[in-house]
Amino acid sequence: MTNVTKSRPLSPHLQIYKPIPTMVMSIVHRITGCALYFGTILVAWWLIAAASGPAYYDWAMWAFGTIIGQLILFGYTWALVHHLFGGIRHFVWDLGYGYEKHFATKLAIANLVGSVAVTLVIWIVGYAVR
Repeated sequence: MTNVTKSRPLSPHLQIYKPIPTMVMSIVHRITGCALYFGTILVAWWLIAAASGPAYYDWAMWAFGTIIGQLILFGYTWALVHHLFGGIRHFVWDLGYGYEKHFATKLAIANLVGSVAVTLVIWIVGYAVR
């Protein structure tokens, strides 16, 4: 009896397919979903610090105020907005719309551009009202 699995062709994978916007946005949607777990832990830490007293809260605010803390918060904001827009895009597909190739590509690009623009607006408004 021969080994049938060794003679089967391998399934195409990422190194075979040419990246297209919808594929890239699907991958980024999954990555941002995972990143939201880490960011939500930071939100919980901030809330625990606020409930623990002024000294711990001041320390947490100092950590979030550093350059690295600000970059992490900016990335979390972008991941949240991008994942939200990706979820809306998937909801539109669940309703049966937007399957046309050109529209799906434009929607994927709009997802990226819109998430960056909305993230920048959120941070600009955040600094303006501070």
